Amino acid sequence: MAAWEENVRKVVPYTPGEQPNRSDIIKLNTNENPYPPAPGVAEILREMDVQGLRKYPDPTADDLVSALAEYHGLQKEQVFVGVGSDDVLAMSFLTFFNSQKPVLFPDITYSFYDVWAELFRIPYQCQPLDEKFQIRTEDYLKDCGGIVIANPNAPTGTWKELAELEQIIAGNPEVIVIIDEAYIDFGGKSAFSLLPKYDNLLVVQTFSKSRSLAGMRIGYALGNQKLIKYLNDAKYSFNSYTMDTVTIAMGVEAVKDKVYFRQTLQKVINTREWTQKQLKKLGFVFQDSQSNFIFASHPNIAARDLFEALKAEGIYVRYFAKPRIDNYLRISIGTDQEMKALISFLEQYLGENL
Repeated sequence: MAAWEENVRKVVPYTPGEQPNRSDIIKLNTNENPYPPAPGVAEILREMDVQGLRKYPDPTADDLVSALAEYHGLQKEQVFVGVGSDDVLAMSFLTFFNSQKPVLFPDITYSFYDVWAELFRIPYQCQPLDEKFQIRTEDYLKDCGGIVIANPNAPTGTWKELAELEQIIAGNPEVIVIIDEAYIDFGGKSAFSLLPKYDNLLVVQTFSKSRSLAGMRIGYALGNQKLIKYLNDAKYSFNSYTMDTVTIAMGVEAVKDKVYFRQTLQKVINTREWTQKQLKKLGFVFQDSQSNFIFASHPNIAARDLFEALKAEGIYVRYFAKPRIDNYLRISIGTDQEMKALISFLEQYLGENL
């Protein structure tokens, strides 16, 4: 090892889902929305004055912050925006988790949490999910440096009742509790309704899933004014211009079109319910999903074998070679046509291999 390497901050990086450079595939591996964003988003692209791009964007992203505040019935000072929820979460880790006590999050959850903890040298402890992939409330009612819970959880798709989450928030008044709601629009009830009661609660959401804007990178946090000020202070000390002009304008249009948003959500939910029924008929087992994916296992076929067979067919799903979940596949919900193709292939494959 070279001498300078002794002072390098070394981490094992997060591994994102595969982004194949092919057009002839069915892509069900990264939980993207199969439908286009709101029509107003396309209008922004057509009408954008490129001359304006020579100027820096608004560092406060005020138009987008204002639209989100109005949508959620909050004050602007209660909204923080960032480049995807990953940016928002990373900034939240950096800002709020600075004690010597461990931050708590599940052992099976979004795999970026431990990466950020390692990167920022934050102590942490993973709390095991139960046999139904649910968090155990009592595991989070103890001395700690903070809590992060994805609800609905990824990659399992399970959801925790809001009343039980409130027990955790109320039971930890001395630390920040982050509820990561990347998939909340597909099922469950958002914790943002608890914001008036708890000054230690931060709710994080994203445009990547339900609003079909994964390619534009928009995430945001909702909290009390003091929490949001602390986040902005950290952001402006790190990078003032985190969100570009085009993204801000697109985000506003996506928030404004509530009718299209609800219609698209319902399409995904309907397809998810149909797919769950078909998978059950084929012998797959899974917890009821409240997200835009299904986390499924087959008792008689190894998940890795299914993953490879699907990939060879041009159908990409997500496989995690990790303890407790290495016999599961995470299957994103695509269009009706895509999910029918998936089921048709599985019927054929299982018929030949069982």
